[in-house]
Amino acid sequence: MTTVHFIGAGPGAADLLTVRAVELLRAAEVCLYAGTYLDSAVFGHCPAGAELVDTAGLDLDQITELLVGASRAGRRTVRLCSGDPSLYSALTEQTRRLDAHGVPWDVTPGVPAYAAAAAALGVELTVPELVQSVVLTRTQARSTAMPAAERLETFAGTRATLVLHLAITRIAELAARLIPEYGADCPAVVVYRASQPEQSILRGTLADIGDQVAAAGLRQAAVILVGTALGAFTCGESHLYDPIRDRSVCTDR
Repeated sequence: MTTVHFIGAGPGAADLLTVRAVELLRAAEVCLYAGTYLDSAVFGHCPAGAELVDTAGLDLDQITELLVGASRAGRRTVRLCSGDPSLYSALTEQTRRLDAHGVPWDVTPGVPAYAAAAAALGVELTVPELVQSVVLTRTQARSTAMPAAERLETFAGTRATLVLHLAITRIAELAARLIPEYGADCPAVVVYRASQPEQSILRGTLADIGDQVAAAGLRQAAVILVGTALGAFTCGESHLYDPIRDRSVCTDR
């Protein structure tokens, strides 16, 4: 029986995987992946003859059957997760099923999509004296229910930089819900397929970003970012690098 390796495939670009992830892919005999979000160039890291399985049309039980079967057959197996496995990867459900079958597993982190989106924009999501928190969340449509305490309006009340995953088809509605707290002129940006060859960026405000997305016809693989940090051309500066700070004492920003 071999270990199943859950690997963060990053935002999709073949050159944004960790060294550890690439080494595991180069040794893989079986690779399960979420085809909706990955650039096919990622599979260039796999050896010739590796079995590649797109799980987009499979349910969790079918995925588990493939992982368990490959492990018990002694085949080196990887499960590619888009972005980082710690966010919206169904890692918990899959590893719980593997535990029930006695199959060993481990996790290799990846570059999260929101980080790739911020890099594409060339922005810092936490700006001194303006915003120091980032909220990573999603909304409910035809998906798992959100906990009652995690309403979008509740998060909006913090005025933190907001990153919305899996929400692009409802962006106009969501923007309207955010305007009372952030304001209609608050910067809002959509990054489609961050880091991939098809990457595109829509920049606007909560008042107009929905119309831009509709005009572009975006339906998936996009990250929404909202907050004043996205338009911070003037701001305070980090205490960590202040020239008058006593550097003999380690402090936070």
